[in-house]
Amino acid sequence: MALIVGLGDSTTAGTPLFQSPIEAPPSGRGDARSQYAYWLTQLHPDWQVLNRGVNGERSDQIAARFSRDVVSASPEVVVILAGVNDIYQGRTAETVIAQLEMMYARAAAAHIKVVAATIVPYNTAAPAANAAMLAINTWIAEEGRRNANIRVAHTRRAASAASDPDKLAGSPDGLHPDVDGYRRMAEAIEPAITSRPGTPEDRMICSGSGSDPS
Repeated sequence: MALIVGLGDSTTAGTPLFQSPIEAPPSGRGDARSQYAYWLTQLHPDWQVLNRGVNGERSDQIAARFSRDVVSASPEVVVILAGVNDIYQGRTAETVIAQLEMMYARAAAAHIKVVAATIVPYNTAAPAANAAMLAINTWIAEEGRRNANIRVAHTRRAASAASDPDKLAGSPDGLHPDVDGYRRMAEAIEPAITSRPGTPEDRMICSGSGSDPS
């Protein structure tokens, strides 16, 4: 059985319809379908996916939990999705990148494969916030090309509207994906988990299509 940790903020926790096991111990509370962890286990019943998301946390707060919530579990893979709350609070893309870089390095030191997920949109984001998220997601895509331990999951692309990549395809509150959005996020994450270094699939995952880094 593969053990996977999903580390992140509300879009890992499953907000607004689900509270993660950290937020509502021991097993979480709400509609379990409102989290990508649920849908990953539907795709792979032999996987154990630990939801370690906390609504509202910035990347530095998520990084502070890394040893407790990731290293102590000794997973094969950690899915890291962080940064939207930093941008929502007016912090810079550079501050998020620094925290992501540190988490990726800590995972490598612990021999844990990283799936680097791109920041999911929220409908009220101003142009400056979308530009900052684009800068972070571009850096994430570049890390996937440079770093053999990182696979990129284009979760922003998965959750966004076909007509507008800066808006959610569906949302109960305008800030978070709906159940179908979390399902599609899982479908973007799954091939990044199963890919192997150097395969054509892996190169496709890391580079995406065209110049879209989402």
